[in-house]
Amino acid sequence: MNHLIAPSILAADFANLQRDIEMINASEADWIHVDVMDGVFVPNISFGFPVIKAVKKHAKKPLDVHLMIVEPDRYLKEFADAGAAVISVHYEVCPNLHRTVQYIKELGCKASVVLNPHTPVALLDDIIEDLDQVLLMSVNPGFGGQKFIANTYKKIKDLKAISAARNPGLLIEIDGGVDKDNAARLVEAGANVLVAGNSVFSATDPTAAIANLKILNGLSRS
Repeated sequence: MNHLIAPSILAADFANLQRDIEMINASEADWIHVDVMDGVFVPNISFGFPVIKAVKKHAKKPLDVHLMIVEPDRYLKEFADAGAAVISVHYEVCPNLHRTVQYIKELGCKASVVLNPHTPVALLDDIIEDLDQVLLMSVNPGFGGQKFIANTYKKIKDLKAISAARNPGLLIEIDGGVDKDNAARLVEAGANVLVAGNSVFSATDPTAAIANLKILNGLSRS
């Protein structure tokens, strides 16, 4: 499949959020990535339900909701009701991961599990067949604008090896430090969903920045 682009509105202009959502709507982006932070699992606080509902009101692309929170099970239904199409929960905070994944699916959302940079992909071996997506953090979660961690390329290839026979349709999403310089290599390694924040919203022309990521800036994917 062609890779998907999911601009992260954590890097958007919060004072003009509707404008930035409408820019994404009109662009070649596929999803809108929404980072939810609780100030506990990560040292930052971001969007809550009212903001997500407001985003959903204007969004014409699916909401890709990344929960960087403790005890996500308590809030899954509310996130689904707020408009999430994809819900990502961190492996590191889900003691009953299979149950959490099944509940996300029961709510009608795609179920995605997130791994922090230090968490090996082999830990997903027993649940890989149940997942719609795995999100690999390519920076430490909590803040935008961090430097990309190069070991991510190896993790993508390791994950592809695990999923190839048992879940070949698995989406592999990369979040953190994605830009025009590494996008092609990420897709070549096996990623098919790229989250981009600063590289889109700090660009002079965000729509063009999204287009460049979509076409891999003209670079080969072979």
